[in-house]
Amino acid sequence: MRISFPYPFVAPRLADGLRRTRAYAAMTGDETQRGRCTFYEALNERIKNERKVISMTIQDVVEGFRDVATASVADAVDKIAGKRGYMSHDIKPRINEKKVVGPAVTVLEGPTTESLPPRHALDLIDEAAAGSVFVIGINGEHDVAVWGGLMTAGAVANGHAGAVLDGGVRDLTEIRRDYDFPVYARSVSPGTTIGRFKTLAANVPVICGGIEVSPGDIIVADIDGVVVVPRAQAEQVLKMAQEIDARELEQARLIMECKSLRQGLAKYGRI
Repeated sequence: MRISFPYPFVAPRLADGLRRTRAYAAMTGDETQRGRCTFYEALNERIKNERKVISMTIQDVVEGFRDVATASVADAVDKIAGKRGYMSHDIKPRINEKKVVGPAVTVLEGPTTESLPPRHALDLIDEAAAGSVFVIGINGEHDVAVWGGLMTAGAVANGHAGAVLDGGVRDLTEIRRDYDFPVYARSVSPGTTIGRFKTLAANVPVICGGIEVSPGDIIVADIDGVVVVPRAQAEQVLKMAQEIDARELEQARLIMECKSLRQGLAKYGRI
């Protein structure tokens, strides 16, 4: 069972206990007291580490991913998650080249002959937390639009970060002119889903661009492509992506200074 410690309350008492025990152990040479010192030190380290984990909120994670290269995120997901996290190349920015980072909210669509509005998507636009990224799975259907001008208006009104679509988007002129809202989509199509597809569920795992996306996964998207970071490993992926960025910056400087790509590659072993 995982125990959470209220660090601000526990830390002063723990530090005082450690101080007293160290003093007594030094004065008496009592091995039992030395053992207690080791225990207190280990406990203090555990509490500090847990505090660091607790302090990294979803906002911290999102802000961190804004500042790292999307390619570095893709490389870090490869290593940490042990699987590909970047979507197919045809999921492209269709409105602008703004970077999108945020937790995924998902909608699943499937075929129908009924004339139904995309109810799950419409409800989720109003209900999801601000800063969400909408990810819609429709089995790679590129000849209908699962997103348009009115949905964009709702997303902007509610402070959402962007949309990533396994299908098409329409109303590009309107979205560019009135909202400048970032949409990454498989295609552009004027066709409606009504009478062809319906929403089946919200906030369930979906496939988009060949990658499974679960609610809460972190989406990182820019002109390089779209990467899905598993939520459970987001902090680890962020740390590794930051390290990759730092190494590449040093490597690029070395290449420029010594005027040799070969030398830069030899020192850092990365391409």
